[in-house]
Amino acid sequence: MNTPIYDFVQSYCESGAVRLHMPGHKGVAGPLGAEPFDITEIPGADVLSQACGIIAESEANAGELFGCRTFYSTEGSSLCIRTMVFLIKKLALRNGMKPFILATRNVHRSFVDAVALLDVDVEWIMPRANESYECCSITGDELAAIIDEYRAQGRMPAAVYVTSPDYLGNIADISALADACHSRRCLLMVDNAHGAYLRFLAESAHPIDLGADVCCDSAHKTLPVLTGGAYLHISRGVDPFLMDYVGRAMALFSTTSPSYLVLQSLDLCNAYLTEHGAAFEQAAVRTDKLRSALMVAGYRVTGDERLKLTLCAGEAFADGEWLAEQLGAKDIVVEYFDYKHVVMMFSPQTKDEEFEKVREALIELAGKFPARAAEQEAGEASEQAANIRLKAPERAMTPAEAILAESEYVGARDCVGRILAEPLVSMPPCVPVYMCGEVLDAEAQQYIRGNVRVVVRK
Repeated sequence: MNTPIYDFVQSYCESGAVRLHMPGHKGVAGPLGAEPFDITEIPGADVLSQACGIIAESEANAGELFGCRTFYSTEGSSLCIRTMVFLIKKLALRNGMKPFILATRNVHRSFVDAVALLDVDVEWIMPRANESYECCSITGDELAAIIDEYRAQGRMPAAVYVTSPDYLGNIADISALADACHSRRCLLMVDNAHGAYLRFLAESAHPIDLGADVCCDSAHKTLPVLTGGAYLHISRGVDPFLMDYVGRAMALFSTTSPSYLVLQSLDLCNAYLTEHGAAFEQAAVRTDKLRSALMVAGYRVTGDERLKLTLCAGEAFADGEWLAEQLGAKDIVVEYFDYKHVVMMFSPQTKDEEFEKVREALIELAGKFPARAAEQEAGEASEQAANIRLKAPERAMTPAEAILAESEYVGARDCVGRILAEPLVSMPPCVPVYMCGEVLDAEAQQYIRGNVRVVVRK
């Protein structure tokens, strides 16, 4: 597969042209070494927000690989998510509907920011009582029943929005969710930020292939792409009306100075996927073997995403922070940890000896930190709560009202009963525990580090 963006930049670098344009380093190799390849929208380089040249050609190559219409983002899936919300509102208004999205609660913060900026109504599908706030499982039958309930109230959602895979590696049954949506004339939009590679497994598990109408992939999370590289995918079966507004929507929220380093990495990734797509299944098989070995050693593993391993507190260890620190001392740096979980991400670039190093380290550490009885009891109670969904916090304002309201910072001690003015998140996973406009309760105090912004009392 050709690489038009990369080829153009290489040719420009070799031309020896006098660079009387941005950026200020003028292509002179500096501390990073990448400066010569860092250009801007010079003649022939195309314009990302109105692609009609080499960028459009490269996006078409990506679309051929993913089986849909694909657009590039150099600002991660966050830009794609804002675009998806814009498209939902645009389509709802065209159809004479009040924009309303039905979303699983474990959304990325960028979704909350987008619905606030665009003043779109959201109703939350809450996690089950036995789930972490990073998760929110739902079946096709459950979703169908929820949509029917809102429809009976005269409030038909313009779209359903789900996160799959979630941060801990759980994958939703996208086919069943798509059937529930499409049989009710509702769009299914998927935050697939962690799952770009799913298209390239032996059997594709990518949302577009399973019936999603629109989804985003953070290419940089699981493919050999620089940080910030992402895709917005539009199914070929989607209303053509949306296609007219994708570029406009992305331009509305993005910088006018996209990174050509990131664009080149997205462009080169097309060639990599064409030549080495089978490497993802091979890496998944290695990860499967590691998962099995760790389970034999006593670790509890959650999630079904094949290139992600999420270890849960249990018999082998009782505190994720402790385990992450022990691995760090062995020069193994994990993606994420909290007191219940340790998340590790693998790829075809993970070497065999690195898989082995992780296996040896974790087997050596297994059982060295005794499990706490309280954790075991919590696990038993968790099983009993598998079918109970949590109640959403009280909502006193819309996200738009809360973000625009006069606000102030308060400490955790003084937050109870106050209206949150911005999403309460931790980084990572950047999944809000409380949304702006909601009333903070006593439980919120455990998630607050330092101060939190709340609406000023009148």
